[in-house]
This record gives sequence, C-alpha cells and structure tokens, in this order.
Amino acid sequence: MRQRLAQEAARIMAEEGVGDFHTAKRKAAARLGANDTRNLPRNTEIEQELRSYQRLFLADSQPQRLDRLRRVALQAMGFLAHFQPRLVGSVLEGTAGVHSDVNLQLFADSPEEVNLFLMEQQIPFEHAERRLRFGEGEGEAFPAFRLLADQVAVELVVLPPKLLRQAPLSPVDGRPMQRASRAAVEALLAADGAASGV
Repeated sequence: MRQRLAQEAARIMAEEGVGDFHTAKRKAAARLGANDTRNLPRNTEIEQELRSYQRLFLADSQPQRLDRLRRVALQAMGFLAHFQPRLVGSVLEGTAGVHSDVNLQLFADSPEEVNLFLMEQQIPFEHAERRLRFGEGEGEAFPAFRLLADQVAVELVVLPPKLLRQAPLSPVDGRPMQRASRAAVEALLAADGAASGV
C-alpha cells in the first residue's frame, strides 16, 4: 500500500500539477481508500516515483520542458543578477513538469528593493509569500513576487543577505535545499546538451 500511495501521489503531482507533497499524499490516500493509513510514504519515496513516472510516461516531453524552464531561469537570473539569484526546486532537481514554475531565491536588505527594481523595469508582478524552514518548527514566511517570463511563471522569494550562506530546508528530505548560481545553471545546461548530443 505504501508503494501504491507513493506511485499515485507521484502521478497526481505529474498530471495534476500538485506541487505540495502533503496534499499529493492525502489525495492519493483518498483515491485509494486508505484515508486512515498511518503508513504514508516519505517525500523522498514520492520524488523517486515521480522520476520513474516521468521516465516512463513523459520521456518525449519532460526533458524538453525541463530544458526550456532552465533556460528561462538562466535568463531571469541574468536580469536579476544584482540580487545574487539562486535556482531552487523542481527545475534544479530535474523533476519539473508541465505545471512547474521557476523558483528563484533573491537576496536583498529589503523586499522593497526588488519591488522597486521590477517597477522600474516595468515588469508586471503579483505579491506573494513563501514559507521556508531553517530548523525545527513551522518555518517563517518570506515575501515573494510572481511574474511571467517567456510565458513561464517565475516565483522570486526575497531573503536577507545573511541567508545566502544558509539554505532553507528541503520539503523533500529535510536537508539543506540545493541551490544553484547562474554559473551552475549554465554548467547544468551545457552538461544536458552534451548528454543529448546537442
């Protein structure tokens, strides 16, 4: 049952665009009639099943979508270079799909700096908020901006500069989140291109 739940949660994340592991687990449990189970799969198990699902059912489209999202991320990172952007999330991890957006962490003394920059550049955006954990507990809410770049949703979470050296905890495994600089994303794209013979 645990494996079936992980597979169904992965399918929900891939096909329905559910980005939250907890929500995907609960939906999977409801659909499989296992609402009362206490043996829900770990997020790492779901992520592993998500990678398998993408290899099996989305092999023709997912690599191209991932490449496009990484290129949009690189373009946005160049545009936002003043804020030392770092790519995080599914686009960096390689599990991004058709419903995924680009997630960047920016570093500024105040969110107003980013707000002003976007306004000066006449970039339409929406205000948002993202909860991140840096240790035990519920986590802390940080200001975020949502915008479109080349028809791709991009989320910019603004963190204080002191957190450039302290990554938030990953929702997948609870370890410090992987983050990539612009140079690292360029290297990733180059490696992907070499692997695919481009």
